[in-house]
Amino acid sequence: MAFIKEESEDMRIEEVKHEDIEEQTDTIALKEESQEMNEAEVTAEKSTKTEKTSSGNRAQECLKTYLRVHVGEKPFTCSQCGKNFRSKVNLYQRMRIHSRENICNQCERSFTDMKQLKNHVKIHTGEKPFTGPQCGKRFAQKLNMRVHTGKKPLTCIQCGNSFTCKQSLKAHMRIHTGEKPFTCPQCGKRFTQKQNMKVHMRVHTAERPFICAQCGKSFSEKQNMKVHMRVHTGEKPFTCTQCGHSFSHKESLDAHMTIHTGEKPFTCSHCGRSFAKKHKMNVHMRVHTGEKPFICSQCGHSFSYKENLDAHMKIHTGEKPFTCPHCGRSFARKYTMKVHMSVHTAERPFTCPHCGKSFARECTMKVHMRVHTAERPFICPHCGKSFARECTMKVHMRVHTAERPFICPHCGRSFARECTMKVHMRVHTAERPFICPHCGRSFARECTMKVHMRVHTAERPFTCPHCGKSFARKYTMKVHMRVHTAERPFICPHCGRSFARKYTMKVHLRVHTG
Repeated sequence: MAFIKEESEDMRIEEVKHEDIEEQTDTIALKEESQEMNEAEVTAEKSTKTEKTSSGNRAQECLKTYLRVHVGEKPFTCSQCGKNFRSKVNLYQRMRIHSRENICNQCERSFTDMKQLKNHVKIHTGEKPFTGPQCGKRFAQKLNMRVHTGKKPLTCIQCGNSFTCKQSLKAHMRIHTGEKPFTCPQCGKRFTQKQNMKVHMRVHTAERPFICAQCGKSFSEKQNMKVHMRVHTGEKPFTCTQCGHSFSHKESLDAHMTIHTGEKPFTCSHCGRSFAKKHKMNVHMRVHTGEKPFICSQCGHSFSYKENLDAHMKIHTGEKPFTCPHCGRSFARKYTMKVHMSVHTAERPFTCPHCGKSFARECTMKVHMRVHTAERPFICPHCGKSFARECTMKVHMRVHTAERPFICPHCGRSFARECTMKVHMRVHTAERPFICPHCGRSFARECTMKVHMRVHTAERPFTCPHCGKSFARKYTMKVHMRVHTAERPFICPHCGRSFARKYTMKVHLRVHTG
């Protein structure tokens, strides 16, 4: 019994001790809790003040960084590579590149932050956690899913344009602000986007990283290569709604549409002439400026149009790729062959509205029109004489310059005109291609044959204004006119006697020479 009493007392003592311990523990816990609450209140007050202060500092820092864009200030310098930055954040990101933090274990590529690394690792693991709600297609990044679904949650407050990602919106905002933070180090040209500057840099470096797999032609931009690929695939995605004609380029479709609308939005500031295409107006401007940017590497001759230079080069190469199907004659230019074809077809589609004369070429008709209008737009800068044709003025200019560029290969005699040299060549070749249909007599020159024809027709088109006497040749009439004017232009160098005719003076010279 005594043993049981002692045991029960011991148990009561233990219970009392246990209760005392629990009370002490609760008291300590309450004290700690009250202390934590007090500390939390103090910390909250401090953090609120700190947040206000830090948010104010951040705003000031952002303003400072933004102002540096305008003044071009970059106060933060990388100790590794010496590159300057506008903000500490950009410098910190740069330093990570050198320290090679956030490195991919698969390919050892480094990233500025862990988020970029995690997104990159999905390329190796094939992980695609984002699923398209409509088609079930899976994506590695949420942004890619937005592009696929067409979702554009970010909207420009200025114009209401929507974008899939924050970076695109930020780049777009520069259109409104006019900000161009990316500057080409070569020429100083500024750009709104870094990618545009990189593409521009290829102008200086001549880099063409995009190569066509079909023909090996290289391009500076990927988009240009994609457009070029349509040459091989025959793809023409741009179709005219009016006539159904298809085009490889949108610009070609836009230019084609002006045929239907009749629109000619580009006007020459010099003469007021309008054009459907800006390129054609720019080319036309060379008529006024006299610009000739295309120069022959062989002879230095310059041209306003590349097509003219290409045609001119065939003179040096002797190439004549265009052949007449009727007579087999070859030509350097396709246009020249088409004009020649009118010889066989007798087609003369261009008619003069004044006299009804028809022509194979429109340009020939326009020059002919100057006979009626008396227009002589080409003026010699040396003597002021005016001409209806530019080529005639150029030939006339050789009177002043004494230039004789056409040389006979047989005797070396030089001529101012190519046609004159060709006629002279018949002296050596004995060629007489012009035959009189009345008597069969042949001539080296067509004009000589026409004058001879007047023997058979008795035509005398040149009449003396003084006495009314008529002549078959203009020269004969001029000599006759000296009877009325008493002009004696041929003077003997020995005695000074003058004569009306050169032949008469030559006969007189025999008196002195014996």
